[in-house]
Amino acid sequence: MRVNPFYVSNLTISLNQTQATEQQLTAELSSGVRVNSLSDDPLAAGENVLLLNQMQRDDSFTQTSSMVQGQLQVADSALGGVVAQLTQAVTLATSADNGTLNASDLKSVSNQIAGIRDEVVSLANTSYQGQYIFGGSQTGAAPFSISNATTPATATYNGDANVNYLQTPNGQRIQLNVPGDQIFMAGGTTSVLGVLNQLVADFASGTPAGTSVSDTTALSTALNFVSQQRVVVDNSLTRLTAATDAASSEQTQLTAAQTTLMQADVAKISTQLSMAETQQTALEDVISQVGAGSLFDKLQG
Repeated sequence: MRVNPFYVSNLTISLNQTQATEQQLTAELSSGVRVNSLSDDPLAAGENVLLLNQMQRDDSFTQTSSMVQGQLQVADSALGGVVAQLTQAVTLATSADNGTLNASDLKSVSNQIAGIRDEVVSLANTSYQGQYIFGGSQTGAAPFSISNATTPATATYNGDANVNYLQTPNGQRIQLNVPGDQIFMAGGTTSVLGVLNQLVADFASGTPAGTSVSDTTALSTALNFVSQQRVVVDNSLTRLTAATDAASSEQTQLTAAQTTLMQADVAKISTQLSMAETQQTALEDVISQVGAGSLFDKLQG
């Protein structure tokens, strides 16, 4: 009977392969991860990289959106305060226009509207985490100031007209700010600070100026315009909240998919490991018999 001269060598190779398989299975059981290197499962490893990248994008977005949501909420609150202040100013100016107030009362209205204007300026200079939110991209310095060197007083905007956006993981762009000049100094009848300054001057002398009625109407128009700009902020906040919820949900789903892809199947691996150990024992017995000559003698018998 012919004997394969490479029989022992082949047995040794098989034994080495079995031992390597055992080591891999043992490592998977210990780590709980079935793919520890690219060679273990190239396809799964590639899919895992894609999943991790998307999870990282979602995580980065949710972290950024958390800060931006706070900024939008502060902006909404500030504009709500401006609306309340302007509503009060309209009431005061309307009462001053009806001809029933004396000179002292009119001067008092002028002072009260000046106080409202200063409060509006303070709200327009609102900051969040050290950054001014109505300065466009110029967030390091207060965007608005008032000079009383002229009559009426003059408002100055030190920001810019830049609008900032945040891109969501699915490619949407969400507006994050409304530049302050667009809200408070848009020009014409919608120039909040300009109209307030004019009304302060209208009643300062104790006699209503000829433009006081039209200025009061202009302030009502400016009030409506601020309310519209607040809607822009509210819409951005709603969209950002929805996008954040979607990213968080997707991140949860991707984490589950990544776990399923990479997690070791303990029951399956335990069975495979048991089979490998049985195979190793069998191979070791055969090699041992070959080394003692008994198997060779049987093959020659």
